[in-house]
Amino acid sequence: MVYQANPARYQAMEYHRCGRSGLKLPAISLGLWHNFGDETLLETSRQLLRHAFDLGITHFDLANNYGPPPGSAESNFGRILREDFLPWRDELIISSKAGYTMWDGPYGDWGSRKYLISSLDQSLKRMGLEYVDIFYHHRPDPETPLEETMRALDHVVRQGKALYVGLSNYPADRARDAFAILQDLGTPCLIHQPKYSMFERWVEDGLTNLLEEQGVGSIAFSPLAGGQLTDRYLNGIPADSRAASGSKFLSADSITEEKVAKARKLNEIAQQRGQKLSQMALAWVLREDKITSVLIGASKTAQLDDAVGMLSNRHFSAMEITAIDAILNGTK
Repeated sequence: MVYQANPARYQAMEYHRCGRSGLKLPAISLGLWHNFGDETLLETSRQLLRHAFDLGITHFDLANNYGPPPGSAESNFGRILREDFLPWRDELIISSKAGYTMWDGPYGDWGSRKYLISSLDQSLKRMGLEYVDIFYHHRPDPETPLEETMRALDHVVRQGKALYVGLSNYPADRARDAFAILQDLGTPCLIHQPKYSMFERWVEDGLTNLLEEQGVGSIAFSPLAGGQLTDRYLNGIPADSRAASGSKFLSADSITEEKVAKARKLNEIAQQRGQKLSQMALAWVLREDKITSVLIGASKTAQLDDAVGMLSNRHFSAMEITAIDAILNGTK
C-alpha cells in the first residue's frame, strides 16, 4: 500500500528550538541503533518509521555502524526513505555519525579527517541522500588533534554534505574546546548527544550548564537506561529480554537489586501520575527544558504511542522532583 502521511501529524508533538539555532526538533526523536538492521524484517522497520512520522516524530537518528551488521540500518533506512518518504524529505531531520569502528585498518575509526569525510560519503551513498541534516563526531579521539576533527566537520558543511554538525559523548571540558574551534571556523556546533537518564546523570556535572551558556542544543540517548526504567525488569529478567540474551549493551549483571528497588519506587510515583514508568522517565529527562529532545528506540509501534502520550503530562511538581531525587540518591 502506498504510504500517505497522517495529515494531523503535527498536532500532538512539541517542537523545541535547538539551542540558539533556527532549527526545531521534536521532543521525541527516533533512534535507529537497534531494530533497523538486517536482523529485523524490513516491513517491521517500515511500520515503525511510518508510525513515528504519523505521530509528528520528524527526527530519525542514525550512525555509520548501526545495524547489525554495521551500515545496514542506513541501507535499510535509505530504501524505506526512497519508497515511502521522498515526498516528505524536507520535513525530516536525518542525522548520522562517525567515530566508532566501521571498517578494518587505521582509517576506519576515531576522528581523523580521512575517516570522517570517507564515512559520511559512504553513509550518503547507503541512504541515497545528497546531504544529512546533522553529522556528528560520535566520540572524542584521544590521539587526533581536536582541530583536525573539527575542521573535518566544518568541511562537510561547506561541501553541502551536512547542514549542521554535532558532538556525541564529549565531556564538558573537551566539548568547550570543540565549541570554540567550530565557532572560530564559522560552523557553530548545533547539538550535543549525551547518554542521560535517571540512572546516569554525568551530564549534570557541568555539561548541561555549558550547553545552555554556549547556546548548543541537546538530545539525550538511552533515556530509559536500556529498558531498566520501564516495567520490563521490575519482577525479574524475562527470558525474551535484551538482558537475558547476553547483549553487550545491557547485561543481566547490570540489573542490580539496588536499581530494581529504585525502579519499583519510581514506578509507584509514575502510577500516581497516571503514567507508565517509561513515560515518567522520559518526562524527567525533559524537565526544566534543558534537554531539547529525547532519543528513543522502538521495536513496537505501541512504544512510540507511549512516548508521545507522555507529552500530555510531562511536567512535575516540586514535591514529585524531591521524591524522585530522594529515590535516586538512595535516601528514600
